[in-house]
Amino acid sequence: MVRRLTVVTTSAVITACGLVAWQMPLNGQGTPRAASARAATGLVGGVPRTPDGHPDLQGTYDLATMTPVERAAVYNGRPAIPVEEARRIEAAAAARTARALQPDSADRAAPPVGGDGSTGAAGGVGGYNAFWIDRGNAFTVIDGQARTSIVVDPPDGRVPPFTPAARARQAAQRNQPTSDQAETAGGDVGLETAAGAYDDPERRPLAERCILGFGSTSGPPALPNYFYNNLHQIVQTKDTVMILTEMNHDARMVRMNSQHLPASIRGWMGDSIGWWEGDTLVVETTNFTDKTRFRGSTDKLKVTERFSRIDPKTLLYRFTVEDPDTWSRPWTGEYTWPATDDLIYEYACHEANYAMGNILRGARQREADARKGSGR
Repeated sequence: MVRRLTVVTTSAVITACGLVAWQMPLNGQGTPRAASARAATGLVGGVPRTPDGHPDLQGTYDLATMTPVERAAVYNGRPAIPVEEARRIEAAAAARTARALQPDSADRAAPPVGGDGSTGAAGGVGGYNAFWIDRGNAFTVIDGQARTSIVVDPPDGRVPPFTPAARARQAAQRNQPTSDQAETAGGDVGLETAAGAYDDPERRPLAERCILGFGSTSGPPALPNYFYNNLHQIVQTKDTVMILTEMNHDARMVRMNSQHLPASIRGWMGDSIGWWEGDTLVVETTNFTDKTRFRGSTDKLKVTERFSRIDPKTLLYRFTVEDPDTWSRPWTGEYTWPATDDLIYEYACHEANYAMGNILRGARQREADARKGSGR
């Protein structure tokens, strides 16, 4: 876990400067010399391209954002807010972060039994400060407006309701964690209080077992985790596109212009195939396992992602989620992936990590104490 100290600069200024810098080489683009220069550098139409002529999407991107997946009621249904309003919210958040980063008093009292009651992974046990947390410091800005949710369809910015069958399934699987469940909390399925939740390691969340990053950061769809380790790297060839996720070092391999594997072959992140529609990379993923269960989905989940370059330093990422056995309708989201020069570090999740064994041993000890207290 590495907290990256970044300088907050308005997206409008970054975008404006980037566009000016990008457009400058296009002056005189009709001359033979300019055409030769573009061919040498891979620039066609102002977009960097690979030798096969497709947009070059390669690079490292920081997915941290203050735009939530679902729209909060405080925005009164507004899909976007003016950038000036977003900057005020961002400044207030930055001030809160600065306060949280201050060292605690050396003579402070111990946190209460069970934690201090605050929200977040550290709050339950009284986290010492926010040094490791990087939730993002700016809203996603698209078309000059700061988005209030990643979900854009339905228009209310909320994930559609479950089908009756999905609600029944959720009730029956309350102690079976989903792939996007929080690392230490039960989320909306009540894992922490569910009977049998600590009976064996396979009933713990996939991220806690270091199988997948929590919050669907691994994808698909690839979502911000609003916590830390926010970087993703794209490596692109003619036949394969690789998307590396910093959190839990997950790597997705997209086979270009291919067919899906047989339905009997399934993976934690499904089976991804890709193709180009103009300058947009389209990735379709199916063949999920019945254990991944993104937001409670089934193995019939299908995710279609679209990656397009909107300026030299930014990708637009758009996705549609479909599962007729889970949601009443498909739903779509989008947000920007800003490029970064930060480095991806190894996420050595379980090296010398005794947490899982201690979690289960603690549960057995608690059960033994309960039996002793009851005289059984």
